[in-house]
Amino acid sequence: MRLSTTRMFPLVLMLALAGLTFWLERTVREEEGVHPSLRRHDPDYVVDNLMHTRFNLQGLVESTLAAAKMLHYPDDDSTDLVTPRMVQTKPNEPRVTLTADRGTLSQDGTEVFLYGNVLVVREAGPDRSEQRMRTNFMHVVSARSVIRTDQDIVITEEDRVLSGRGMEYHNDTKELFLRDRVRGRFEPRKKDGQNSDPTE
Repeated sequence: MRLSTTRMFPLVLMLALAGLTFWLERTVREEEGVHPSLRRHDPDYVVDNLMHTRFNLQGLVESTLAAAKMLHYPDDDSTDLVTPRMVQTKPNEPRVTLTADRGTLSQDGTEVFLYGNVLVVREAGPDRSEQRMRTNFMHVVSARSVIRTDQDIVITEEDRVLSGRGMEYHNDTKELFLRDRVRGRFEPRKKDGQNSDPTE
């Protein structure tokens, strides 16, 4: 028995559609099984001129986080910051400002990671001079008022210079820990009237 082309066409079309359906279903299942890190890393939203302010229980400003741009990526729930600037303010304590080229936020927003030309400035207080820290990486744990790095760091305060690799600073207790290759230079402070005329 011979089948005409007219009778064969619907059968061929049905087989083609069935094959296409099977291929699409298999492709979708494979994509669903792909690990998120292998998917496209595109931001789902972008915020320009970010400004985030945190208040304490008394309603006073405790810290601010600003950035020229914030980008959030849904594939790994990461958040990038462009030229971030953090300011920590507490009553009766010197203000601490941190700046960097870029940064990232932890998923819960409680930790900040700063990268590139990181500068930490603690303003001068009634009994302490201004302090500056320079490094290429800094990990900030805001809830504990702790900053740390595993990179080289240089700390300057008035006529004193400290350097090393690996540092942790507790702002609440003012404790500073340097981990490795520590070097320091301390110039003696001039006493009042040291350069004055002895005859006066």
